[in-house]
Amino acid sequence: MRYSTGTIPATLCGPGAIDRLGPEAAALSPAGSVLLVADPWLQAQGRLAPLEQALAGAGLRVTAFTGLSGEPKSTQVAAAAAAGRAAGADLVVGIGGGSALDTAKLATACIPGAPDPMAYALAAAPMPPGLLPSLLVPTTAGTGAESCATCIFSGPDGRKLWAWDPGLKPRLVLLDPALTVSLPRDLTAFCALDAFVHAFEAATNARTHPGAALHAHHALGLICAALPRVAEAPGDLAAREALLLGAFHAGVAIDMCGTAIAHALSHGAAALAPVQHGLATALGFGVSLGWLAARPTPQVEAAARACGCAGAAALPGFWEALVARSGATLALPAAFRGVSAEALTRAVEGPECAPMLTAHAETPDRETLLGFAAAMLATAA
Repeated sequence: MRYSTGTIPATLCGPGAIDRLGPEAAALSPAGSVLLVADPWLQAQGRLAPLEQALAGAGLRVTAFTGLSGEPKSTQVAAAAAAGRAAGADLVVGIGGGSALDTAKLATACIPGAPDPMAYALAAAPMPPGLLPSLLVPTTAGTGAESCATCIFSGPDGRKLWAWDPGLKPRLVLLDPALTVSLPRDLTAFCALDAFVHAFEAATNARTHPGAALHAHHALGLICAALPRVAEAPGDLAAREALLLGAFHAGVAIDMCGTAIAHALSHGAAALAPVQHGLATALGFGVSLGWLAARPTPQVEAAARACGCAGAAALPGFWEALVARSGATLALPAAFRGVSAEALTRAVEGPECAPMLTAHAETPDRETLLGFAAAMLATAA
């Protein structure tokens, strides 16, 4: 078997890793001009100013962009890139959840290349030469955006799209568990469950291989052990560090072989109404897991064992217990009450979801997809 494991970004991990922000950014920015893409809640909580000061204290000129809302949109990425281009930025620093990190990553292409990220949607055009370097600091343990080459964003019509290139990977990642402590319990759980699904789908889809499984199985073990601990003791930095590492390694795994049906359902739902990504992904995984467990491949069996299960048949019960111990309630927002199973199924069948929908050894037929969609929609509050 021949496969590629790609490259893994350099990483500094542990409490206090954020203290290296200024010196590490200065080492990556010869011209000394940085575009800082940050979650707006960091600014609202007064936590952005110290980060700007740390960068400025290292001799860097900082242009901050916080114009984000919900999951990243093409217009927001374009606005961030325009700010960086005007400032002559030669480094992009992203701090926040997956939205801020994906915006930062895609800005590294749009600053020197096409100003509109839609040029790179679904690999419509190759990335430009000379992508800017990036330094990423996740404040959630979920998307794995900090360790993979994929960027997720929404186009003008609301569809979730992707852009991919190895050059989009950051030069350096800082994983500091202290940055995740202030996350609400539900958001902590949604992000961790998203990371779990990343790892599980990377380990079990038809494109998986031993290199991906190495990272994915490690991530599953970390997340399964750490998530209940964080739910019981939110200030447990060791457990939060384990979640960050789990999300990081899950991101490495999906970078090698992608995701599958749960993410197709999640992306389809997000095209119809606003929904937190980890929540939608966890719901998609829950409604489709029974179907997958009933078709166990050696890869599904191996992933089940990595979770501590005796085999694939135990997975639905295991998942139910993990969700319960996370403390999260999995239910779609009220905006989905009027959405039909047919509409959600059509969204899942869109071209942007095709790589995920067809990733398993067996592709669910339309009747099965309608059943998944109806089960997800039945949770709408």
